[in-house]
Amino acid sequence: MQHGRLRKPFLAVATGLFCCTALTSPAFAADDEEPANGEIVVTGALDALPVADVGSVFGFEKTLVETPRSASTISAEQMERFGITDIYDLVAQAPGTFTNSFFGVGGALDIRGTPGEIYFRGVRRLDNPGNYPTPIGASDRIDIVRGPASPIFGPSKTGGYMNFVPKSARVKGGSLMSEPAGQISFTGGSWEKANLSANIRGPGKLGAQEFGYSLYAELEDSGSYYDNMSTKQTILQGSFDADVSSNIRIEFGGQYQNYKGQQNGGWNRLTQDLVDNGTYITGTAQSLDGIIPGTVADGQMSQEEINYAFPGGLSVFGGFQCGGNVFASSITDACYNSGDYTLLNLTNTGTTKLSRRKTLTGKDDRLDNRSTTLYFDTVFTSDGGLEIKNQAFYDSYENINENTYGFSQFHDSWVFEDKIVVSKTFENNAGKFSFQLSPSIRYTHFKHGEDFNYEYFHRVDLTVGYTPASDRLLSTECDCNYTSYVKGHYTDLAFAGLVDLDFNFGLDVTLGARYDHIKGVSNYNIAKMESDPGFSGASDTDGAWSWSASASYKLPFGLIPYATIARQSVVIAGQGAELDPENLAAGTWISASKLYEGGIKGSFLDDSLYAAVSVYKQERTDYSAQSITVNQAVQTKGLEAEFRWAVDDHLLVTGAYTRTKVYNLTAIENGTLFSFFGIEDLVNVSDPTLYLGGQPIGLVPINSKSDARRAGIPTNLYSLTATYGFDNGLALSASMVSVDSVYSGQSKAVKLPAYTLFDLGASYETGPWLFRLVVKNATNEKYFRANFTELFGSTIALPEKPRSFQGTVTYKF
Repeated sequence: MQHGRLRKPFLAVATGLFCCTALTSPAFAADDEEPANGEIVVTGALDALPVADVGSVFGFEKTLVETPRSASTISAEQMERFGITDIYDLVAQAPGTFTNSFFGVGGALDIRGTPGEIYFRGVRRLDNPGNYPTPIGASDRIDIVRGPASPIFGPSKTGGYMNFVPKSARVKGGSLMSEPAGQISFTGGSWEKANLSANIRGPGKLGAQEFGYSLYAELEDSGSYYDNMSTKQTILQGSFDADVSSNIRIEFGGQYQNYKGQQNGGWNRLTQDLVDNGTYITGTAQSLDGIIPGTVADGQMSQEEINYAFPGGLSVFGGFQCGGNVFASSITDACYNSGDYTLLNLTNTGTTKLSRRKTLTGKDDRLDNRSTTLYFDTVFTSDGGLEIKNQAFYDSYENINENTYGFSQFHDSWVFEDKIVVSKTFENNAGKFSFQLSPSIRYTHFKHGEDFNYEYFHRVDLTVGYTPASDRLLSTECDCNYTSYVKGHYTDLAFAGLVDLDFNFGLDVTLGARYDHIKGVSNYNIAKMESDPGFSGASDTDGAWSWSASASYKLPFGLIPYATIARQSVVIAGQGAELDPENLAAGTWISASKLYEGGIKGSFLDDSLYAAVSVYKQERTDYSAQSITVNQAVQTKGLEAEFRWAVDDHLLVTGAYTRTKVYNLTAIENGTLFSFFGIEDLVNVSDPTLYLGGQPIGLVPINSKSDARRAGIPTNLYSLTATYGFDNGLALSASMVSVDSVYSGQSKAVKLPAYTLFDLGASYETGPWLFRLVVKNATNEKYFRANFTELFGSTIALPEKPRSFQGTVTYKF
């Protein structure tokens, strides 16, 4: 990697940031004035204690202690001190979070065992399970809300969401900064990591109009531990605040991210011996390139060549060809020892020890994503305290994903939402009573194509790499033969209301309701699909109610017990925000989930110690349809507990415990679950090299609720963090995450071992300079993440990275 390539574009960006200081004026006064450089004073608490108002749960400015839901915040100071660079690092900071591998891309956390959502300043972004890594460096705070969103925020998924709060030019008291402040950072580390970022915030003036600004830029050009992988990305973010009159405030800005990387399917030919000992089955698939008479080999196998050699493709359903049935147990050696089925046999077979660097990623694989997010808020506050906020929001992505083993897709989707929130608070001798009314419109436009009928993980021998026998011509390469190619849109007209009744005697009741009227259209582009689905598309119009009711009570000694019951509607959309025409035709594209949650919170020792524990049950009320990749019909039961203790101005300690059990309700209803079969599934086939040139598929029997439990999600997860800041500028940090063993797939054929991860860090600050070293996976733990457990869990798993080092130099001004 030529990391010098970063210098010229970064200097251009940095120069632009510094030029903005020409607009600044030191004439701003603030009631809660910050230090001279505008930076927030960081004590031992690292702004980690939930004592500030957070509006990301219900929309009311309540602290997390007062909010009757399980939620956590992670401050910019925490992220800096612990060297948090991606969403996987957040698991140590908040309970209820854990993420299986979505082909190695950190798009969104799994929250309460299901894919979560991403919000930006309280508005839902387009789905991002693994389209691109969600950037966290430009965040001033990340809120993690467990369970469905409040009715005021719209239809949402069951598990929960992360809300990203970008940096702004306002200080804690709400006033603009008095003078500019900023920083420039370079982070380098293992596997040619190179990341350069700059941020400047401050006041400005255009004529007589005073405003505040925050500008952030990040450039990355990094290698990877894994072969054939790298990351190149540019992130630009800006936010602007201005009081245009004594009653009107505007806030606007946006974020742009251009990401180029790859997905990572991990290890193929998965066995327990491979997981435990690294023993890999080698062998070469038989080439189909140029097999059609009159054609020549071109280095790839096309769908036409596959079907010519083996009609219907190399994915063989069940054991019918040898007298079996839909289940893996019926498949024997005889299934692959005669006729055309010998084309599935590998040649030159053996075993070897496999490097963890060698995974399914090929030299030509790519995951490219350009996303743009824009917002414009206008806030009117009357002299009597009535507030009217209009939030305009736009989010889009253009995505292409190509994997040599046989999967490709693209998205070209965008969403626009405009929401008005009218708020009013009344106070009297009885208490404080807050009300919100919110009409909104949200329009989503999508174009999505995917190619998944010819995914053959096992044809490539990872010790050799891809050859013409394992490199498949993808639909995005020929713009043809897509499994599905859809274009459409949906419009959501909604009205929501929320009330918070905070009585002086200690009782607090929060009630809310929402109605969504949604019209959806989705049409196939049949000319670009491999097969005709039998109809051109569908449209449907439906309505859905959401509601919530919560109550809490302030007991003596700082304890606040609470209970919540909620029903939340959800639109069943796919990975590119697309609607399935078949779901629209059947009227099964809108569903709902219910939440029952109870817990107790408390803030003690002059608000230096926070603790919370909650138990919950949530489930989909209608499971006739689901998106197995991003929106599953599940039931989840669990317990979440955490504490945060700022022992003094130097020491902060946090800890969390999560207990989670997730059940796939569709699997229970059907009694089976479709799956790719892995080597350990085919218990009556003595030699797996007989079929690794293809992909056996079939149904996994679900005979009990325990059979339907979602694999890959640990029952128990423990985390602990601590940091100590000395008076001389030195600070130390450590975090620990302990995870139970899990099965890699729904059939429970391969078990991934339990593990404990330790990250260590040290930093030294002197004057404007900050130096930090972080050691991730300090004990060099060998561990794995399950991948798409319902579909591919028994066939592939991701070996995670060994010990790595990350060093940062920051200059603050």
